[in-house]
Amino acid sequence: MAGAPGGARGGSLLEGSARTKRRRAREWRMKAYGIAAIVLSLSTLFFMLATILLDGVSAFRQATITFPVMVDAAVVDKAGNRNREEMAKVTTIGYKRLLSQAFVAHLAAEGIDTAGMPEKDLAAMLSDDGPARLRDRVLADPSLVGQVVEVSVYATGRIDGYLKGRVTRETAERDTNVTPAQLDLTDRLVAAGMLSLPFNWGFLTGPDASDLRPEASGLGVAIIGSLYMMVLVALMTVPVGVAASIYLEEFAPKNRFTDLIEVNISNLAAVPSIVFGILGLAIFINFMGLPQSSSLVGALVISLMTLPTIIIATRSAIRAVPPSIREAALGIGASKMQLVFHHVLPLAMPGIMTGTILGLASALGETAPLLLIGMVAFVTNYPAGPLEGGIMDPATALPVQVYSWASRSDPAFIERSSGAIIVLLVFLVIMNVAAILLRRRFERRW
Repeated sequence: MAGAPGGARGGSLLEGSARTKRRRAREWRMKAYGIAAIVLSLSTLFFMLATILLDGVSAFRQATITFPVMVDAAVVDKAGNRNREEMAKVTTIGYKRLLSQAFVAHLAAEGIDTAGMPEKDLAAMLSDDGPARLRDRVLADPSLVGQVVEVSVYATGRIDGYLKGRVTRETAERDTNVTPAQLDLTDRLVAAGMLSLPFNWGFLTGPDASDLRPEASGLGVAIIGSLYMMVLVALMTVPVGVAASIYLEEFAPKNRFTDLIEVNISNLAAVPSIVFGILGLAIFINFMGLPQSSSLVGALVISLMTLPTIIIATRSAIRAVPPSIREAALGIGASKMQLVFHHVLPLAMPGIMTGTILGLASALGETAPLLLIGMVAFVTNYPAGPLEGGIMDPATALPVQVYSWASRSDPAFIERSSGAIIVLLVFLVIMNVAAILLRRRFERRW
């Protein structure tokens, strides 16, 4: 009966039909699939971050041995005239002998049991970085010669790993770089207050170190190189990208030529990053002769890779401005230039800034193109200031430094690679938070 409750098929409106129940079941299944996907994604992200933090947080602390040293003039200044040029002729070998003797003497003076360990094994607990630091300190202040100064010397990577749980007595028995007796002495040094794990500022400010001194390696050169590159990339891509977007979206005629340009921009945004590295190697290094592994070459390669992304994001922001804004501006007599720069561009600026910052943040983590242009080179010298040609000096970048450390055999470098990832993630988080804040600050709603 057509007028019966529940429709032509009969039944009550308060009771769902079998078809309705199946439809609701499908909706619940799709909702469950979505929740499961989100939970899986968050779990994976949490596991990845937890792994990186557990492995990398310890890189920000470094085992340090503190003891007094007599800066013997007979070793560091044989002429006795405190002339820096003559004192500079003394190599780190002399300072290493000075540190070793002072360390052994202080252990005896403090009554710390060395269990009959030879002086060679005692000195082997001190990092090879210590003599270089003491030498730099004495050359910077020659008045220290003949005085007793307190020094803080890095312990070797194995001693540092023992305090952080990376090295055990079982592994020490099979390791030629450390002995169980040295680990026992480490415990006694900690109890005596000579050995501690302070915050390692050198990890953030120091240059890279050789495979023999993992405890002395730092991110200083990589951080400066990344900053140089990002500043250059921003200067090269933002004006060009925004100008190209404005022309294509507001002024360019709609014909086959502009369609070809738009297709190629979309294609370039999807090209693998390593292809840009090959292009940079062929053009900027082999053809133009720019210095290999310099920040300028890295910025040029990253700019080519980032420019299509910025153009696409900027065009989307311009296209998001309501047509009524354009119609109203033209209706009151505004010119095309006035329409674009007085109305459209200010309203699209939040989206443009957000897309630009996110594009730069994505470029900051690129590794493959930088490897091809030689930025994986071992660099221990800081680049000069930007006004002194520092962009042409050899440098490296944070993602490349992560790759370099992760490829080395010493476990201490694996720890440092995770610490470098944390630093890189901090930079990325700062850039993403800045994008969100700028968008909320300048966003206008209509």
